Amino acid sequence: MPTTADKRRTFRKLHESGCFVIPNPWDVGSTRYLQHLGFKALASTSAGFAFTQGLADGAVSCERMLTHLAEIAAAADLPVNADFEGGFAHDPAGVAENVRLCVATGVAGLSIEDSTGDKNKPLYDLDDAVARMRAARGAIDKAGGEVLLTGRAECFLVGRPDLDETIKRLRAYADAGADCLYAPAIRTREQIEAVVKAVAPKPVNLLMSSASGLTVKDIAGMGVRRISVGGTLARVTWTAFMHAAREIAEHGKFDSFATTMPNAELNAFFREDLARRPKA
Repeated sequence: MPTTADKRRTFRKLHESGCFVIPNPWDVGSTRYLQHLGFKALASTSAGFAFTQGLADGAVSCERMLTHLAEIAAAADLPVNADFEGGFAHDPAGVAENVRLCVATGVAGLSIEDSTGDKNKPLYDLDDAVARMRAARGAIDKAGGEVLLTGRAECFLVGRPDLDETIKRLRAYADAGADCLYAPAIRTREQIEAVVKAVAPKPVNLLMSSASGLTVKDIAGMGVRRISVGGTLARVTWTAFMHAAREIAEHGKFDSFATTMPNAELNAFFREDLARRPKA
């Protein structure tokens, strides 16, 4: 079984060339299944986990999130990138301390956003956002520097779809020590290629959260290094669950059960998966 250091080295190596998909599990079961499918790395999803706790995205406490990240990292033989939201603090010192705790969970990477959670002022001023990114970088370096830091510019996600501002922020985060750059909610070929070109040679993560028609091959051709899906796989699960539950509640029917995977098949997978794991 690979060590934490092994996973971190592997994760950094993945960002050096090519393009890989980093799907987002939300619990141990989804982690083990995605690993079984042969993906090279995984990433947590703050939204997907929040929904399992009966909470909205952004409402999970730092302590609960750290426990979740430790569980996912321990369950995976693959590198795990942490969706660490905004670092669970506004001030750089608080971000640094929480990043230190996040590194200790065993993750191979983590991301820091520049959104504030305040609808009236959705983004941190650039100077403040850069200071927060530098604080995260410093905490990682103090811990050994192996964890890969992703800087996120949330402009398009919070209703400020300004590509020039997004690029300005991403470049500033790269200068502040981010190893990988990420602008969630950019969607067009022109936007994606502009971001990749602007921050080169640093790698770019692209979020795929809707049926855009783009394939992994298409995205790789634009120069993207890493493709994540955020909470979308979790939402796929919720979509099926809500559709079936509503069908029962509103129509008294069970038709959606027709294409459900048999219990025996799931049991067989998890028994075999457990048998493959190294004995403690």
